[in-house]
This record gives sequence, structure tokens and C-alpha cells, in this order.
Amino acid sequence: MTKQTKPIELFFWPTPNGWKITVMLEELAIPYVVKFVNIGRGEQFEPSFLEISPNNRMPAIIDPEGPDGNPISVFESGAILQYLGRKFGQFYPSDERARVEVDQWLHWQMGGLGPMGGQAHHFRLYAPEKIPYAIDRYTNEMNRLYGVMNRQLAGREFLAGDYSIADIACIGWIKRHERQGQNLNDFPNLLRWYETMNARPAVSTGLAMGEDMQSKANIAGDKKVQNVLFGQKAR
Repeated sequence: MTKQTKPIELFFWPTPNGWKITVMLEELAIPYVVKFVNIGRGEQFEPSFLEISPNNRMPAIIDPEGPDGNPISVFESGAILQYLGRKFGQFYPSDERARVEVDQWLHWQMGGLGPMGGQAHHFRLYAPEKIPYAIDRYTNEMNRLYGVMNRQLAGREFLAGDYSIADIACIGWIKRHERQGQNLNDFPNLLRWYETMNARPAVSTGLAMGEDMQSKANIAGDKKVQNVLFGQKAR
């Protein structure tokens, strides 16, 4: 395995996307430092952060020991997981058939579970007015996606064969199942996977990163924070 001598810089806030990377770094057991980006205060719009994350979203990383020995920055959580998996040769298979299986479920999370979960969170918890159609729309879609995951996990321990970045990408979103109006008891295979994942020390450590800071961020009750998060326009 590639040896990391200098710590990777992780630009992070405790969200399901941020937790993907803390879990991955913990699993890899490599040195890293966390640089908190308080998205409720608009720190994601700082010019220095936009240089490495042009979509003004975290997480992002700077690896001081990039592919050519020089620093490289990577934004988008899925791309970060793939980069780290390739570099360190763990949780992302080199065999093409196995890699395609992992990629399918990683992209399923990036294109479905994450965006739909974010919309469920927004309309169920943060929207200034309760819109029944929107709440039902995204709660029901999350129920469908949980069903997809539950079927995939029938007879297998992890989503894409061996434990992989596909599982790491999903765990933070399933952690938020109550916010999404879902009961894991309705999905026995998914519940078993969830318990297996949380039993991994690296997962529990990664998911705990920044929990105290998140609990202090009163997104649902702070209109200024909501305006920063949900009122963004082109800059």
C-alpha cells in the first residue's frame, strides 16, 4: 500500500457527504487534518476554498503527495473516494468487472440516494412552509430507494461484493433515516447492513466527526443560516 507521510487536508463540515471522507480516511488509517468549513456562516464562499472547490461545496481535499509528487486538490465526495481508493489500493477494486459493480452503486448514491435525501431533509425539516406534495414526493422516493438498497443486500453483506467505497458513500445518508421519514425495521437487509457498518471502528469514528458542532448549528430555527444555505445565487 502507498505510504502517506504528509497529512491530507480535509475541508469538512459534518454532513452525510462530509462523513464519506472521514470514514474513508479512518479506514485507510492515514494521517489527515480536518479544516472545518462552516457552511452556515458562508465559509464555503471564501476565495481560498473556491480555488479547490469551484462548486462552493464541501468536502474537498488537498493531498500534498499527489500522483506526480506534487499537491493535488480534489472536490466532489465521489471523486475523492475514487481518488483515495485508487491511490491506496483499498476499498476500490482494480479488477474491471468488480470496479464497475462498485462504480454503479457509488453513482447510484451520488445521483439518487444523496440528492433525494437532501430534498427530503429540506422539505421535511427546513422549508419555511410545509408543502405536503413535496414532503410526500421525497419521503416516498426515499422509501423506494431504501427498497432498492434492501433488495441489493439480500444474501450479501455489502452492496457491491466486498466492503467498498460504495458502502462508505451510503452510510452517512442512511444514518439520517429518521429525518427522511424511514423506519429501518421495514428494510431488514438494510438494517443488518447498517448495524454491520456501525460496528466498524473506522465508521463509528468517521461518523462522529463534528457531531458536537452540528448539534449547535440550529439550521431549522435560524433564518440567517437558512438564507446562506438555501438562498444561494450565482456569484
